[in-house]
Amino acid sequence: MIASIRAVSSLIASVFILMSGFGLANYVVPLRALGEGWTATDIALIGAVYSAGYTLASFITPKFIRLTGHIRVFAANIALMVVSILLCALVADLWAWMAFRGMFGFAIASCYLIMESWINEKAENEYRGFMFSVYMVTAMGGTIAGPYIASLGDVMNTALFIVAAIILASAVFPVALSASSTPTPPTEVGFDLKSLWRRSPVAFVGTFLSGVIAGAWLNFAAVFAKMSGLTETGGANLIAAITVGAIVAQFPLGRVSDHVDRRAVMVFCCILGVIAGLWMFTLDARHEYQLYMAACLSGMVMFPIYSLNVAHANDMALPGEFVRISSGITVLYGVGVILGPLIGGQAIANAGARGLPMVLAVFFAIYGVYATWRILRRPAKA
Repeated sequence: MIASIRAVSSLIASVFILMSGFGLANYVVPLRALGEGWTATDIALIGAVYSAGYTLASFITPKFIRLTGHIRVFAANIALMVVSILLCALVADLWAWMAFRGMFGFAIASCYLIMESWINEKAENEYRGFMFSVYMVTAMGGTIAGPYIASLGDVMNTALFIVAAIILASAVFPVALSASSTPTPPTEVGFDLKSLWRRSPVAFVGTFLSGVIAGAWLNFAAVFAKMSGLTETGGANLIAAITVGAIVAQFPLGRVSDHVDRRAVMVFCCILGVIAGLWMFTLDARHEYQLYMAACLSGMVMFPIYSLNVAHANDMALPGEFVRISSGITVLYGVGVILGPLIGGQAIANAGARGLPMVLAVFFAIYGVYATWRILRRPAKA
């Protein structure tokens, strides 16, 4: 296990830096949009185009990996993220931002696909949940810093966007300068959703639903914090609370899932997710610390469920299939992430800040019911 972690140590370092820049960019963008006077529906549209770019990466990126290898494609997509966030700083126009955020979504999804297929190729089945937990904890740890950096500046000028670009650009160094071996480029590219469905129906459906949940949260967390009456620092604390919860739970959930039916762990996570969503629904800035606690509980399951889906799908993958599996998962997750901000934005438009936690609770409930049904249909891991 230690040898496996050492084999991807440079990648893990790049993940931390990359996600620090990602966390800052994703926090600044919706706040700047609010500052420009754009509505929740406008922000949802920006998020949907971002997610469309995210999904498009599943079709295109594997072909580039096959032609040029993992590291070159990784570096190219980091460059694309830097360009897109700098363009957002230069041009404050709704339609332009849709295009810029679509570029960013494509680039970050490409990086995810590369990183996750890389890690899955290096991981043995008995350690896959743990290895993916290392990756996810590192990624989430990086995202904590972003909102706090945002609280030090003004989202209405360009400085924070430039800082995000600098951090993102720095993510290329650990991987580019590492002497560690990289995965062999796949001989076949593309994805096969039918095959993914046959191998793991629960990962198929669960990946989509986790995308809806994450899409709603990632695009409207800052908006939810502001509409709930939290300050800039309070909003950063809220993001940190949900991320800390994910970090705390990622290792134990991943490790437990290596020894039991991963679907049972999914059901457990969904129960906690429903409780957390309903709890947040009752709170606002007058109950600030309870809001942080509810967010922490939600974070303990919101992001780990994605890891459980990836691990479950890759348990049945054959050598050489990891890029195809990652591509299929990225497609499903991307479709969910497209719908998430549209659903979340409409819920906020109709019900105010409380609409967002209600969306989370509803989709956690749907996911938990389906995972339970799959356990009853097929006792073995499938």
